[in-house]
Amino acid sequence: MPFVIVEMWEGRTVEQKRNLVNAITKAMVEEAACKPDHLHVVIHESSRENWGRSGVLAVDMEENRK
Repeated sequence: MPFVIVEMWEGRTVEQKRNLVNAITKAMVEEAACKPDHLHVVIHESSRENWGRSGVLAVDMEENRK
């Protein structure tokens, strides 16, 4: 059972996530010889206040860009 986990910031629409899952499924079928009904795709969404890089929370990175 192939399992794909996508980690990303929250904020995408259901339609965007639907399209993403469809694209990942197509790629796994074509490139990894997976059967679509055996593939699991899980999207983990995090808020920018719960994600950091280089010692800085993403929410603070965004505030500094404004």
